Amino acid sequence: MIKPDALFDTQVKRIHEYKRQLLNVLHVIHLYDLIRRGDANNWVPRVVIFGGKAAPGYQMAKRIIKLINNVARVVNEDPLVGDLLKVVFIPNYRVTAMEIICPGTDLSEQISTAGKEASGTGNMKFMLNGALTIGTLDGANIEIREEVGEENFFLFGLTADEVEAQKSDYDPVAIIRGNQDFSRVMGLLEAGCFNVGEPGLFDPIIEAIKGAFDPWMTAADFVAYITAQKAVSKAFKDEEAWTRMSILNTAAAGKFSSDRTIEEYNRDIWRLTPVAPLKA
Repeated sequence: MIKPDALFDTQVKRIHEYKRQLLNVLHVIHLYDLIRRGDANNWVPRVVIFGGKAAPGYQMAKRIIKLINNVARVVNEDPLVGDLLKVVFIPNYRVTAMEIICPGTDLSEQISTAGKEASGTGNMKFMLNGALTIGTLDGANIEIREEVGEENFFLFGLTADEVEAQKSDYDPVAIIRGNQDFSRVMGLLEAGCFNVGEPGLFDPIIEAIKGAFDPWMTAADFVAYITAQKAVSKAFKDEEAWTRMSILNTAAAGKFSSDRTIEEYNRDIWRLTPVAPLKA
């Protein structure tokens, strides 16, 4: 059963490593681990929603979809979890699904590796519908944060410059060992807790997270992401404050209108002479 007053935490978009659905599902495993260990005091019930499609030949993306669904099955069927945490993967994600998902979302996940997102328009749609954003300084997140104010945006993670600087000595194994929560999450993955009867299924994902040449820096941002998610849960407990933040997100969305965008494209790129619309 899904609690309608739970925090609806949504990431719906193309499945790709740079968009880091993997980071999101690692957080889900962390939450599951907390519940299983009895650390659920003052818990904020959360429904984590995923949706999206992978390119036909993109094996890693399809494996991440499989991981999400396997984690969902384990979490949703565990009686110890109950309605504290639910995980949903929307099949055949499309515009008509977004029309329902977007207005019902409390938290919009825009967690791509900084420097990898060219633009990002889904975050604008969620903002317009009152969702708060958790995200990196990437793509349209930068402008959204400027418009709504940093106090109404859950920022985390490396900047694009920091991502580049860290590549030369990136050591994800040391990051994992240095954080107890991360170690527990990886321990559950490596023990096969989410692929019983399917040995080795998620080994490529584990190797990617622990790989020194991971361009998506999943391990590098894990601890900061967990900290930001704790701030989300704390904020959600204050219904009045959260509602105010939600309203401010909608109110500040005006900059992202198509009229302004087209005007700027015309001014900077097309340089066409505007034509008045024909009168009826």
